[in-house]
Amino acid sequence: MKTTTYPRLTVLVTPGWDDYQLLDSGAGAKLERFGPYTFARPEPQALWQPALPEKAWAGADAVFQGASSDEQEGGRWQFRHAIDERWPMRYKHLRFWAQATPFRHLGVFPEQASHWDWMSEQIAAAHRPVRVLNLFGYTGLSTLAAASAGASVTHVDASKKTIAWARENQALSGLSDNPIRWLIDDAMKFVQREARRKASYDGLILDPPKFGRGPKGEIWKLHESLPALLSACRAIMSDSPLFIILTAYAIRASALSLYYALEAMMSGYDGSVTVGEMGLVEQSANRVLSTAIFARWGRQ
Repeated sequence: MKTTTYPRLTVLVTPGWDDYQLLDSGAGAKLERFGPYTFARPEPQALWQPALPEKAWAGADAVFQGASSDEQEGGRWQFRHAIDERWPMRYKHLRFWAQATPFRHLGVFPEQASHWDWMSEQIAAAHRPVRVLNLFGYTGLSTLAAASAGASVTHVDASKKTIAWARENQALSGLSDNPIRWLIDDAMKFVQREARRKASYDGLILDPPKFGRGPKGEIWKLHESLPALLSACRAIMSDSPLFIILTAYAIRASALSLYYALEAMMSGYDGSVTVGEMGLVEQSANRVLSTAIFARWGRQ
């Protein structure tokens, strides 16, 4: 009988934060500290009961009241105490601005720090010039982590406002002289143009939304668009790529879906895929709150 080897699932957590804490979670919500402020936000993964008393949650500076638990649905912030419009935060040597956005996010996904650290190690260990492409780059923290490790980075996002935020983070981190290209573009169209130009990259960061629109109204639906994007990205990988990071939030899919998609994309290259969930360690009960699924390919 044929023996099949299945991938082992890994849980990535990030214990290295000073400016962020997951204070508690439960009953479909999470209580977090971002810098000097505390926030309560919907969290459908938190199926258990909170560990902290109700008064701890009542003391949150702001609460996001969502129309539904779906990340794409609307909602609004209820501010219980006055907070700054934006405030600086730090992760190790990176500095960046946080603020409460209309989409319940605050400009940083703390669980991504495990990717920043791993990616920085790959770049530093290469001992050669490294070119990195960050698609769906958002506020640029992955871009800044790669640049600070010595890479030349191309950052692509569809939002002019978000690109401006990312560039402010670059200045705040003291990385204004690092080689970063900031581009407002549709991810698929940009990759296709790069392939025609014979451009190549040693590292690729992909953090696509479940649904989105490009700067000219291009439609992105993760389940329909991701396979074609990965196929296009294969054409712009260098002869000796270092890494690919693929993360997905708020989708009805297993981490195995990302594993097999990335494994197929990198077939023929000398490396391996790690797959699993990304999580935050809760301070109140030492539970791990799963926030996303991921797959990443690396040579080491």
